[in-house]
Amino acid sequence: MEEIGPFRIHKDGKTLYRNNYSWNQAANLLFLESPAGVGFSYSNISSEVKSNGDRDTAIDNIIFLLNWMQRFPEYKNRDFYIAGESYAGHFVPQLAEIILQHNKLAKKNLINLKGIMIGNAVINFETDEKGMYEYHASHGLIPDEIFEQIDRYCNFSDKALPQPHQCDNAIDIAIADTDPIDLYNIYAPLCPKSDDLSTTYYTSNKNSQEIDPCSDDYLIAYMNRPDVQKALHANVTKIKYNWQPCSEVIESWKDSPLSIIPVIKKVMANGIRVWIFSGDTDGIVPVTSTKKSIKKMKLRVETPWYPWFHKDYEVGGYAQVYRGNLTFATVRGAGHQVPSYEPARAFTLAKHFLAGTQLPNSTTHKIIYLTQNIPMQRK
Repeated sequence: MEEIGPFRIHKDGKTLYRNNYSWNQAANLLFLESPAGVGFSYSNISSEVKSNGDRDTAIDNIIFLLNWMQRFPEYKNRDFYIAGESYAGHFVPQLAEIILQHNKLAKKNLINLKGIMIGNAVINFETDEKGMYEYHASHGLIPDEIFEQIDRYCNFSDKALPQPHQCDNAIDIAIADTDPIDLYNIYAPLCPKSDDLSTTYYTSNKNSQEIDPCSDDYLIAYMNRPDVQKALHANVTKIKYNWQPCSEVIESWKDSPLSIIPVIKKVMANGIRVWIFSGDTDGIVPVTSTKKSIKKMKLRVETPWYPWFHKDYEVGGYAQVYRGNLTFATVRGAGHQVPSYEPARAFTLAKHFLAGTQLPNSTTHKIIYLTQNIPMQRK
């Protein structure tokens, strides 16, 4: 409702309008609320919801997909792609891995997996953390000396590793410095707080690419309407089900590997297309983190770093292609949830990913533009 789906929600929290850049214009979309306890998903065994983990999530997801394919056999032979963002940097490659395992055991393609795509993805804890503080320093969010202390004293090789007090103190200062802004998009406006949804929080053109920072509020209001929950056939077990964008049901997470790089490399070794994209205004899993994580994979560059273009003359971001069928692309001006902030550029990215084509480097158009006799004021 806020990213790649066909509808967005008006400020009233009651009515919808079309998303002109919905990804269902390029492919059939299947949304899976995962793990159990997220959104309207549930389990009849309460312990499965309260305590979950990477492995259990992958198993649940493959069971769901295999059953879904049985229920809708017309999709069995279709090309299948998986996409996700943030912690889906774990979920997506792990699901791809278990699909490949099942295909191998069955000696046939139960699911015709062709590619995976992850955005602003949690990939490798050490480089994710180092890259995040480097990004904050390079974008003027924290002072250089604080980043230097973090770089010198913090050891992110293990989450459970106790840190020296110099590291803890520096991180506390970094958190305090970045707390007043939205780290999911360091340049985005914040939503003024109000208990009245009818209050005009923020004025923006619904056809603009600019995201409304109060869109979470409209979504919460819409998804908690009884008629909406009934229309969605939601299994609402409470008298009044309180839907939230982030689940408050899951209490503990049993397993989370420090690095998902071995899984990504295994998926690539099986000929699966892998794209990793990064909104370049995200301060949570920023572009610096992703670049460091990819560098750790020690892949050979096939197509060096280049600007990719959207609408001919507009730079949509930058890209680099690696041997082994991995593409890394940035999306200019996008935060953590790339399709929310830059839906048109994200849609271009998705179409090229599905087609297996390289993002366009419109050098010819750019040269024509620069050599035209255009007055300076029009430039």
